[in-house]
Amino acid sequence: MTGDYSRDRRIVKTDDFSSVFRLRPVQRTAHFVLYTRSNQLSHARLGIVAAKRFAPRAVTRNTIKRVTRELFRQTPLPPFDCIVRLSKPVNSKNGPATSAHLKRMLRDELTRLLSPQNLRSDR
Repeated sequence: MTGDYSRDRRIVKTDDFSSVFRLRPVQRTAHFVLYTRSNQLSHARLGIVAAKRFAPRAVTRNTIKRVTRELFRQTPLPPFDCIVRLSKPVNSKNGPATSAHLKRMLRDELTRLLSPQNLRSDR
């Protein structure tokens, strides 16, 4: 089912984050890293890490999270725990906090990252 981002579809516990982070990254893009681990649930779960050092403004971090959650809801994924981590700076403190160009770039990268072919059980 797509369109849902209820609490049971989120990775919220530190232990859950740690167990997925222990595994190697599955996919990298210019600004993001995707970690995955299969789970025993009937649905995928998502965790997002957007560090302040890579996105100094809260507006930018919130935009990253909003775009990631939206794509997660729209993409039918197998039962995996997915963590999307920001790994490189997306903009500077003196540039605009968010813009149409930034949103488009984030959406393109995250669409590639969350594509179902990146999530296979043979990993």
